[in-house]
Amino acid sequence: MFPFFFTCLLSLNAYAAQYRAALVADMDTGRVLYQENATALNYPASLTKIMTLYLTFDALEHGRLALDDYLIVSKSAANAEPVKLGLSAGSKIRVEDAIKALAVYSANDVARVLAENLKGGQEESFADLMTRVAREIGLTNTNFENSSGLPNDDHLSTARDIALLSMAVYKHFPQYWHFFGIKSWTYNGKTYTNGNRLLSSFNGCDGMKTGYTKKSKYSLVATAHRGDNHLMSVVLGAENKDVRANIAAQMLNRGFAMLANNSAPIVKNTYVPPVVETAPAPTATPTPAPTPAVNATASATFAGAYNAATANAMPKYTGASVAKKTHGGTGVQFGAFSSESAAQSQVANVKNKLGANAIVEPTGTGLYRVRVYGLGEAEAQKLKSSATANGIDSYVFH
Repeated sequence: MFPFFFTCLLSLNAYAAQYRAALVADMDTGRVLYQENATALNYPASLTKIMTLYLTFDALEHGRLALDDYLIVSKSAANAEPVKLGLSAGSKIRVEDAIKALAVYSANDVARVLAENLKGGQEESFADLMTRVAREIGLTNTNFENSSGLPNDDHLSTARDIALLSMAVYKHFPQYWHFFGIKSWTYNGKTYTNGNRLLSSFNGCDGMKTGYTKKSKYSLVATAHRGDNHLMSVVLGAENKDVRANIAAQMLNRGFAMLANNSAPIVKNTYVPPVVETAPAPTATPTPAPTPAVNATASATFAGAYNAATANAMPKYTGASVAKKTHGGTGVQFGAFSSESAAQSQVANVKNKLGANAIVEPTGTGLYRVRVYGLGEAEAQKLKSSATANGIDSYVFH
């Protein structure tokens, strides 16, 4: 296996100046095998739509949407910049077709349709929700300004965060994972081909998503099975489609070879010019200047974030999902506790001080969350304000 691994290393070095960041990791364990400039800020372009789909899948899972529901196309969505399906204002599109439009064709108009239908007609509000959820699942250097990834200097992420987000989708919503592996899709008589070349050229590839803008250049998240292993590669800022496909394939091959050889993780930082001259938006944490080094310490940090992202955010609800279907998809959390008795004490505290009926919700990782479900947005914000006034920490979730 050594000659093959050495060949991969030489090939990656040959391409090194033609991409900004790269990473390969084990999807089932969160172990990062190789990362290069993984915490450097970049424009995610249409990789943004992974979060838009994450929130769409959450709405499906909790009854706020159904695959056969129809979404209304606004004038704003119809006017979205290409790439787009070209939907007319006032028309409708099925939720399942909207998902395929994003996963296969990366349609910007449909991303806006989903955002507006999921968040009261306001894409900006949906982008705020995207960033809040990003923080909740451990994306520390990500800020979203829209649902599609269209250019915005404050719309930023990193290879590390994109990998975490993609793995969260894989872990939380396996029932919808197949959408990312669709090679082509026909809608209104026109067939659209997935831009992820590895779906056809790399043995075992089962997803996931491409991205491109003039500023971001070419990016790709690609996943693949080999034996019992399931790996993910992330490539950001490649010079062209060939480079992003070749680097993604080489990253996957390298990862499988490292697993076979039980190789130690590698962290590599090389200088890349900053993508923005000014400081990013306050919600996007600036990345420290990279130092040329190869070590394995950062993978442990990623592993901790991986465990949080894939285990804590999407529990199996007991009764709460029914309430969400009937009363809406917003709620308030009043902390997470290491014992059920402590959580029950908080339930009593919330009842006594706020008059709200909270429930205890096991996360599956040894923690117990205290939550109130089935609220409207205004009602949730009012309850949060009341909690603050009464000295109870809380946050609104969607």
